[in-house]
Amino acid sequence: MTVTDTETNFDTNEAIHDAARSVELLRLSEARLSRRRQTDCGPSENARAAMRYILERADVGEGVTPSEIASHLGVSGASVTGMLDRLHAGGMIAFAAHPRDRRSKLVVPFDRSTDADDVDPVTAKIRQFAADLSPEAAAQVADFLERVREVVDAECA
Repeated sequence: MTVTDTETNFDTNEAIHDAARSVELLRLSEARLSRRRQTDCGPSENARAAMRYILERADVGEGVTPSEIASHLGVSGASVTGMLDRLHAGGMIAFAAHPRDRRSKLVVPFDRSTDADDVDPVTAKIRQFAADLSPEAAAQVADFLERVREVVDAECA
């Protein structure tokens, strides 16, 4: 092995270590943010994710049911019911009759002038950072993070 090959292997191993360490630091940061949001910053992570989903679906003219929100978030219907009650009490959402199913209701944003990025400013900043990436780099980052997400979701499942 030449000196250049050794340097390349070291650089590769260091880059792999840095990527894994960065993901671990991100996970720790997300956990701290989640704890802060539970006590200091208004709606929970799931409530923010639900609002983003409701707003995105409203933007394309589609309604969303509580069960669809539960499925999207990967949580129980009971936890979504409580969360939607709090969002409703806070003036964030309203309920409308489902046009095709009298037993169901649709969840709609109370004020559609709300910007989805205002619901979660962290996501807006991440989108800004992603816009700086080349399409190829963005695809690589997305693929890597998707694989990380799959590992995290599979843990203790």
